Amino acid sequence: MSGHVFRGVLVPVLTPFRPDLSPDVDAFVTHCRWLLNRGAHGLAVFGTTSEANSIGLEERMALLEHLIDSGISPSVLMPGTGTSALTDTVRLTAHAVEHGCAGVLVLPPFYYKAIDDDGLFASYSEIIQRVGSDSLQVYLYHIPPISQVHLSLKLIGRLLSAYENTIVGLKDSSGDWSNTETVLREYPTLATFCGSEVFLLETLRKGGAGSITATANVNVAEIRKTFERWQEGNANKLQKEINSVRKVFEKYPLIPSLKAITAEFYNSSDWCRVRPPLRALSVTDTEGLIKSLTNLGFKM
Repeated sequence: MSGHVFRGVLVPVLTPFRPDLSPDVDAFVTHCRWLLNRGAHGLAVFGTTSEANSIGLEERMALLEHLIDSGISPSVLMPGTGTSALTDTVRLTAHAVEHGCAGVLVLPPFYYKAIDDDGLFASYSEIIQRVGSDSLQVYLYHIPPISQVHLSLKLIGRLLSAYENTIVGLKDSSGDWSNTETVLREYPTLATFCGSEVFLLETLRKGGAGSITATANVNVAEIRKTFERWQEGNANKLQKEINSVRKVFEKYPLIPSLKAITAEFYNSSDWCRVRPPLRALSVTDTEGLIKSLTNLGFKM
């Protein structure tokens, strides 16, 4: 691996399921190819939007291998590998490194709450030491609204000091711009991504790396355009346009709504399927979502 650090718009790719709820590998590869063709800089497969924590280890590893065997370069892949179990995280992380993935996005262990920095530092340290590879490139995944585990500024600093060649980036899905802004200011060498494209322009203006965002599954070309033109005079207008699309999706459960629109695009109702405990978007909500997006002139 070249030590390449990601920049740009990365997609936490939706995972399609067959009627028996097994991953649909062919539909998955098709969507990954489409995203790259539409301008995605990278694919953060097995993220929150991918329903990763509803997908087993063997399934994740098989999907990753199938993706690479199908010709998707591991240089564009940043699989999510963080789980609640240390050994599972190590296994997924080592597997990604062995297959040449350019980085891994690592959730903190999220089952136990109110964990202090020492415990979280020990967890990340164990993962890094057990994988034991100079090729390992870790992007910390901060998503306290879901994980309920906070990666503090002090913890980020400790990890950077101890593993400066391994901890290379961070995805901030806190939804709190002031937190993202502080990370960007305090740790300018870290490749920091906002977790929603609504913060893309501000992230780039403060020296950030880009966005790893759910809505890129359906709007990647426009989000990329904002990334490419962030220093141009029409940047604020482009940002406003992608915000308006994001706001429509945020009126509904995000993963089911993204899958509903993807199902429309591929003309395949199978794409609507989610794994329990999530539920597919209702017919009424799907109609409302499509109407709102049509009113914006949105096209996938």
